[in-house]
Amino acid sequence: MDDSRIIKTEYSEEMQKAFIDYAMSVIIARALPDIRDGLKPVQRRVLYDMYELGIRWDRPYRKSARIVGDTMGKYHPHGDSSIYDSLVVMSQDFKKGLPLIDGHGNFGNIEGDGAAAMRYTEARLQKVTQEAFLGDLDKDVVDFVPNFDETEKEPAVLPVKIPNFLVNGSEGIAVGMTTSTPPHNLGEVIEAMKAYMQNENITTRELMRYLKGPDFPTGGIVTNMDELLEIYDSGVGKIKIRGKVEFEKTKGGKTNVVITEIPYTMIGAGISKFLSDVAALVETKKTQDVVDISNQSSKEGIRIVIELKKDADAENFVNLLYKKTRLEDTFGVNMLAICDGRPETMGLRQILKANVDFQYQVATRKYTNLLAKEMERKEIQEGLIKACNVIDLIIEILRGSKDRNMAKACLVEGKIDGIKFKSKESKIMATQLMFSEKQANAILEMRLYKLIGLEIEALINEHEETMANIYRYEDILERRDSMAQVIINELDEYKKEYGRKRRTSIENAEEAVYKEKEIEETDVCILVDRFGYIKTIDTATYERNKEAADAENRFVFYCKNTGRVCVFTDTGQLHTIKVMDIPFGKFRDKGTPLDNISNYNSEKEQVVYMTSQTELNLRQVVFVTAQSMMKLVDGGEFDVSKRTVAATKLADGDTVVSVVTLLEQRYIVLQTKDGFFLKFSLEEIPEKKKGAIGVRGMKLGPKDVVENVYYTMVLDNTTIQYKEKNIVLNDLKNGKRDTKGTKIRI
Repeated sequence: MDDSRIIKTEYSEEMQKAFIDYAMSVIIARALPDIRDGLKPVQRRVLYDMYELGIRWDRPYRKSARIVGDTMGKYHPHGDSSIYDSLVVMSQDFKKGLPLIDGHGNFGNIEGDGAAAMRYTEARLQKVTQEAFLGDLDKDVVDFVPNFDETEKEPAVLPVKIPNFLVNGSEGIAVGMTTSTPPHNLGEVIEAMKAYMQNENITTRELMRYLKGPDFPTGGIVTNMDELLEIYDSGVGKIKIRGKVEFEKTKGGKTNVVITEIPYTMIGAGISKFLSDVAALVETKKTQDVVDISNQSSKEGIRIVIELKKDADAENFVNLLYKKTRLEDTFGVNMLAICDGRPETMGLRQILKANVDFQYQVATRKYTNLLAKEMERKEIQEGLIKACNVIDLIIEILRGSKDRNMAKACLVEGKIDGIKFKSKESKIMATQLMFSEKQANAILEMRLYKLIGLEIEALINEHEETMANIYRYEDILERRDSMAQVIINELDEYKKEYGRKRRTSIENAEEAVYKEKEIEETDVCILVDRFGYIKTIDTATYERNKEAADAENRFVFYCKNTGRVCVFTDTGQLHTIKVMDIPFGKFRDKGTPLDNISNYNSEKEQVVYMTSQTELNLRQVVFVTAQSMMKLVDGGEFDVSKRTVAATKLADGDTVVSVVTLLEQRYIVLQTKDGFFLKFSLEEIPEKKKGAIGVRGMKLGPKDVVENVYYTMVLDNTTIQYKEKNIVLNDLKNGKRDTKGTKIRI
């Protein structure tokens, strides 16, 4: 390869340049709307292509696939999905304050179902799009630029006559920046624009007398009215929105909570997420007021019904929904758009200024072009009127000329060479004709029927109309007030025809406060079987079945229904469980696995001891490990709010063998795997913190470990069985801690 053709460059510099070029392409040509027409390039191209194809609001629908294919081939070579998605969104009245496309077929719904494939759906322009977005395209009011392959021309911006950036809002993710503008009410936006035109020094506060705030197609309630001024002044902030809730009484005296409007952010999968969130509140016992929930939404509107129990506090329940679900949500505002070729975050005044300036630019170009056309018509009309007055002479010139050029030269320059005249007077008059080039062409192309008296009268009337138009256009171009009035009159017409009432209410709502229902405190009994299934029963049921309960379950203890259960494991962990999270049932109910309601993992650890938090707080707790480390810990140290904490510190390879709360026990008996027994007083065990390892309780032989731990009281005849031999614990000789103990021989 010829080395002279290789361009050597620094890799980092090339990467930087390439990334900046890519970023700017995404920002300018893909993701952000233009402040003038409020449209992203793909939206602008779809609308223009439909205009070019003649798919007007008063004509038949055309297949979406036809529109998408034509747009992609001519203007937007970035794949059909982005084009069709844009077309779909511009037709959805639940996303756009002012839909720009009239869709026919399945164009999706508010619950998140997608549109049908483009080969099935049809579309055409809305009337407002035809009039306010594309109406003046034929008047050369905006610049046209080459398309991607320079085979077509496309408008750099559409001559939109309303502040579409505010009316329809916009959302987009570029590189390093995002835009998020809420939709607004058309009538309010127009009134704000008119107010700015009448006073360019108007403040944001004064503008917000006309534009109250966002107006979402889904309705809802904006709850932070006092913060809106700062948001619209800076163009950045957070709008808090809530769904609209109504209460309906049923025949049985129950109350139904009916959600009739949802936050704008809940559109799509947010509705099903809301339903699952309410179900989760019931499953996790955050609320026990719900009887049933159903989504009865239809084409008529949103209707989500939550049936509550008879004695439920409906308003408190709604506050729970505001706190724990997306029924209350935040819309992040960042009014970013392309202004003068670069991205800029703008407040309300800046947005209106950009739109008003654009309207003046479009109107100036429009009326300049119209004036030029009227001046041309005036010239021709005056030529024809003058020609009618000397029509006999002109006919004589035409009959006496050999060709068109000879006749035209006579009409324009008064040249009579070669033309035959009937009289000397005609010849003299012909030299005095001084028509313009355009007038002469019009005379030569004039048909004879134009000489009829009524036609001449119509020509004179048309000339008067032309003169009136010229006077009007010159007035509009010369006086800014006149141009402003023209723009305002058009805005008033759009407001009258396409304006609608506000859907979103704006207020200062208090923060939702949910008061948890106070539970009457009672005693319950906790049962845990040897398989790790736990359940709660009432104390009376336990008393009736005490013998069976004690025989069938590994742990049985009383607890308050508002309390906690503490689970100590062989890995030295303490797991706590709210009693309210434990299923309450009948004596013969199976219960639920500990794994399901706590952080306990039955595959990695084993339960050593369980009791109530209340019991722990009143006692001391004895810990004994397999390596014979032991300690006493004040039970109050385990009164923690975390679901899992370390209950004790363990040496490498050590495990907890026994955890017990002390009541009246006086002696502890350690039994090892090799058959050594050591009995000594509990007073020999020192009290330590839960983070300590403890002291050695017994000297162990090689590879020997503590296998069982027993506790006795004075005059206690507790008997255990060790390898088929019965041993009375109190008959064992009293020893000292940290000795080897006595080996029991069989």
